[in-house]
Amino acid sequence: MAAFTKFTCFATDLGLKLHNLNTDQLNVYLTNHLPVAATDTVYSAPATGNTNGPDDIATAGSGYTAGGADTANTFSAGNCVGTDITWTADAATGPFQYAVLYNSSAAAKNLIGWWAYTAEVTLAVGETFKTDFGATMFTVV
Repeated sequence: MAAFTKFTCFATDLGLKLHNLNTDQLNVYLTNHLPVAATDTVYSAPATGNTNGPDDIATAGSGYTAGGADTANTFSAGNCVGTDITWTADAATGPFQYAVLYNSSAAAKNLIGWWAYTAEVTLAVGETFKTDFGATMFTVV
C-alpha cells in the first residue's frame, strides 16, 4: 500500500480526546480530490462541496458505499492495526486516487490521514480494489 500521510488536525484531535483508536470505528473512503494535510479536517460526503475535506466518490450502483468501509481497527503500543478492505465493482467505479481514513464514530467525522496511489484508479464491472494496510495502518509517534 502507498505511504500513509497524517492530516495536521490529527495531533490536535488526539490531544482533545476526539479519537479513541481502540474503540472508535475508523473508516476508509475513496476520493479523487487531493487531500490537503494543513487544512482538511472532516469527512466530506459525495458531491457536497464541503471545503473541509476531500469529497467521497459517487456511489450509485457501484458496489461502493458512501462513507467507505470499517477497518475493524485496534490500537496497542502506538500502532493502529486494521483489517484490509476489498471493494468489488458491480458498475464502473471511480476514478479515485486516494484512500482517506477518518473517525466515523466522532460527531464531526474527523480526518486522520490518507494513502495516495501513483495514478487514478477506475474499476470496471467485476474488478476489485484492496486497501492493503500491511502490519499496521499507522503509528502514533
